[in-house]
Amino acid sequence: MSRYFTEENSAETVISRLESCPDPRFRQVMESAVRHLHAFVKEVEPSIEEWRQAIDFLTATGQMCDDRRQEWILLSDTLGVSMLLETINHRARDGRTEATVLGPFHVAGVGVEEMGFDICRDGKGEPCVVSGRVADAGGRPIEGAVLDVWQTNGDGRYDVQQPDEQPENNMRGKFVTGADGRYWFRTTKPVSYPVPTDGPVGRMLDATGRHARRPAHIHFIVTAEGFEPVVTHIFVRGDPWIDSDAVFGVKESLIVPFELEEDAGRAREAGVHAPFWTAEFDFALVETSTG
Repeated sequence: MSRYFTEENSAETVISRLESCPDPRFRQVMESAVRHLHAFVKEVEPSIEEWRQAIDFLTATGQMCDDRRQEWILLSDTLGVSMLLETINHRARDGRTEATVLGPFHVAGVGVEEMGFDICRDGKGEPCVVSGRVADAGGRPIEGAVLDVWQTNGDGRYDVQQPDEQPENNMRGKFVTGADGRYWFRTTKPVSYPVPTDGPVGRMLDATGRHARRPAHIHFIVTAEGFEPVVTHIFVRGDPWIDSDAVFGVKESLIVPFELEEDAGRAREAGVHAPFWTAEFDFALVETSTG
């Protein structure tokens, strides 16, 4: 192989400079990245102007990020990379609840609420009661499991998207299970919504002829001591976007029927007004591997 850079040996020439990399895993990642990037360029043969446009797109993606918005995560989501990483790193096994994308709108540090708390702080949307159980792979209830919950409001926007319009931590809450492993909270029926389209990701979706809609869903992170955490959603069965989620996040096992309840007595028991929606979903966690 020539020691000088040519079109034919471009990847090998760059990779040869990695011989002194002290971290084997980092070297493996960089070698693969170089091979795939050079193969992409040779297949597509972009013009200099097209490559400049690509760099401008990546630059704009970074410039769109701040402490409330992560455009890089949105790009990863809409290209299906986030779902691929989730699927590889959290392969469903032993009856574990399937994982899906975290998304760019999770907020750390939300306080723990009493079971049954209403996370809707702005009064928008149709009342809904979500309940279920957290158990191990054998069906035994898990005490002390923490459910971190978040969703959009009735207008389809997250609180961090409207900091001047929505109350802080609107549509967010944490709940801790008791000895029976059960949980329940009040909220509003989730609605479908578009991912943000006012940045480079939106322009990419438009240029490729794709829609930006996500089917209605509620986010969950479920954790418990001694168990592997699960990052997932539950989706509303029958949502018109269920088969074409912009971020590829839907898995069949996570599609849940939301039932309309009109009984006034049940509404009083739940602390909501009739009619209201109900949904039930059980989470299964697997023990942390010690091997």
